[in-house]
Amino acid sequence: MNRDLEVSYIGIEVDDPASYTDFFSHVVGLVPGPPTSSAALSWTNDAAAHRVILEQGPANDAAYVGFEAADDEAFDTISSRLAAAGFELTPGTEKEVTAKRVEQLGHVAAPWGTRIELVTGLERTDRPFHAPLVEGGFFTEGVGFGHVVFAALPFEEAHRFLIDGLGMGQSDWIETEIMEGVDLEVRFYHCNPRHHTVALARAPFEMPQLLHHIMFETNERDDVGLAFDRAWNSGLPIANGLGRHDNDEMFSFYVVSPGGFQVEIGYGARTITDDWSENRRYDRISSWGHQPVQRP
Repeated sequence: MNRDLEVSYIGIEVDDPASYTDFFSHVVGLVPGPPTSSAALSWTNDAAAHRVILEQGPANDAAYVGFEAADDEAFDTISSRLAAAGFELTPGTEKEVTAKRVEQLGHVAAPWGTRIELVTGLERTDRPFHAPLVEGGFFTEGVGFGHVVFAALPFEEAHRFLIDGLGMGQSDWIETEIMEGVDLEVRFYHCNPRHHTVALARAPFEMPQLLHHIMFETNERDDVGLAFDRAWNSGLPIANGLGRHDNDEMFSFYVVSPGGFQVEIGYGARTITDDWSENRRYDRISSWGHQPVQRP
């Protein structure tokens, strides 16, 4: 199994980044990071300088996702593989490298449209990390900040980008009918022990927002329940209440951000092993729960 890559950060373009301060800090439980050199706001869930970056702009969608290679050798290997698959990286400028607090950066557009950045050396602090609202901390060591899920219209080309370009493996997939006559297909991809770092949903038409959700995994189950209470008290929509997924066995819920994309907060997902043999079809999203929450 490839352990040379992890999801490093996500940049999301929104109209008013400051309006997300309460959401990321007091609902999700992330810790504010230092502003970027372009004054963008950021949050983190471990010792990394930033994991979520909010850029000001009209897109209301993910602007970029950073993937960190383990070292320079891994960066060169992945870069060469991307080029061989037809996705050649463009070197980042000195300004971009500084803004992202990394040592080197290359970027390419994914088939679904999001800019993908391959980096090394994301800046980290040597001070102990503490998230006041998430006492048990977040599961990030060697697996990145969490996972990202996108809707992809060029589905097979997006699959090829992840497999042949970034070198990910497919963990498993879901095919299910979500309502009469409407089928859903989602494929899940790993690049380290996390069950999936990226998932792609087959979109039958152009979507106004490609980013469906980002996920943060806690080290303790109770931190999911505490986050659910904070989400409930915030008055924000809860797209899916507490439940457990069938394929990765994650115990989680989904809260809707002010911009419409969702954040999943979960605990206890399965991990990928070197002898993984579970790349199979599932016919349901959850084994229990994850129902939409209707507020009184």
